[in-house]
Amino acid sequence: MGNSDTIAAIATPPGRGGIGVVRISGRGLKSLAEKIIGYIPQARHARLSKFLGEDGLVIDEGIVLFFPAPHSYTGEDILELQGHGGPAVMNLLLASCLSAGARLAQPGEFTLRAFLNNKLDLAQAESVADIIDASTGEAARCAVRSLQGEFSSVIHSLVQALTDLRLLIEASLDFPEEEEVDLPHQAEVGDKLGRLQAQLQQVFASARQGNLLREGVWVVLVGQPNVGKSSLLNKLAGEEAAIVTEVPGTTRDTIRQLIELEGVPIHLVDTAGLRETNDIVEKMGIARTRSVIEKADLVLLLMDSRQGITPDDEAILASLPAPLPVLHVYNKIDLLRGPESAKSRKSFAEVYLSAKTGEGIETLREKLLEMAGWRPQSMGEGVFMARQRHLHALFTAREHLESAAALLGNGKESDLLAEELRLAQKELSSITGEFTADDLLGEIFSRFCIGK
Repeated sequence: MGNSDTIAAIATPPGRGGIGVVRISGRGLKSLAEKIIGYIPQARHARLSKFLGEDGLVIDEGIVLFFPAPHSYTGEDILELQGHGGPAVMNLLLASCLSAGARLAQPGEFTLRAFLNNKLDLAQAESVADIIDASTGEAARCAVRSLQGEFSSVIHSLVQALTDLRLLIEASLDFPEEEEVDLPHQAEVGDKLGRLQAQLQQVFASARQGNLLREGVWVVLVGQPNVGKSSLLNKLAGEEAAIVTEVPGTTRDTIRQLIELEGVPIHLVDTAGLRETNDIVEKMGIARTRSVIEKADLVLLLMDSRQGITPDDEAILASLPAPLPVLHVYNKIDLLRGPESAKSRKSFAEVYLSAKTGEGIETLREKLLEMAGWRPQSMGEGVFMARQRHLHALFTAREHLESAAALLGNGKESDLLAEELRLAQKELSSITGEFTADDLLGEIFSRFCIGK
């Protein structure tokens, strides 16, 4: 992606709306502005103007905003044209910008330029997309905190502590062995390294919570036909998202529903009942069930509480991927006669409920969050919107610090100790973009909106 030419894009979503925005960024936009609006706009002042096409005819009329470099989102001159939000008008206005010398922006290129011009670091730039994609209010608030630099500030603090520790270690490596130089006091180094490990572990835990807010949890409902999977989906969703009948095998395809539990997005997937069948359509639904199970974070195995775990349930359980967490859910407790009679295994996570009456649903919600790894006390300050690459970098940095701690007792391994600290610092710095490969930048920003 270039950083010297002028780019333009429609910055509002496709479709009709009251207002549409075309954004232009580059160096020296005054000549382009003269072609489109007929004058050089005043900095940071909104003015009603006519928008002109290549032929000089009026395309639309709207508001012009000009933000000269370096005080703009990208750090370059930015011109925003706010017109009527019809697709035809927006396309004509964009075409006028392109004919005046701009080119069509690539996905994420405005934010990429903000990063390259040091207006944002990489973690902040990624949080821009996270705000747009947030599916819950808590996820949006978490992403805003990252955009404001809270996550980056914590990472910079860790990097600074690592730098100080490296200076303490590497000072001893700059002198020949025959010279009498005081080596770093091992107790001091151990104390600093221990505090650094504790801080990193705390950041890692907060980042994992933020990743839950960003990615959500994919929960798949499985079980035999007619055990109440669709009824449970509807109860959790608070609406009739799935058809419910007494006929086994009603659900033939997967049904997805997004719900929110304490700000965490939960992607519920209702599936076809798992059983042997000769029905071709039902077989296709069962095949799709197997496919979504492979991508799940958690499985709810629904069973009839009156029967407990049957041989068919045992077969379903045995067919699930080994590392996949499974929550045993005994439904229809409203039909139980007398004391609880379900034959269960206490070694498994279990919930008893009635999808019909709602009894036990709140317990299920709490268990879902617990098994997903969400900590209610983590809501609010201190949770960072984190991506998988952030978690990987934090995890790898933690491993390097553990290796450094193992080397601490061996005075002859100071060079290896210093190298482990350097590698840990490199991993942490990759989060904010201080050490980041160009191909990674292309991957990150290619997933942004065109106008962002």
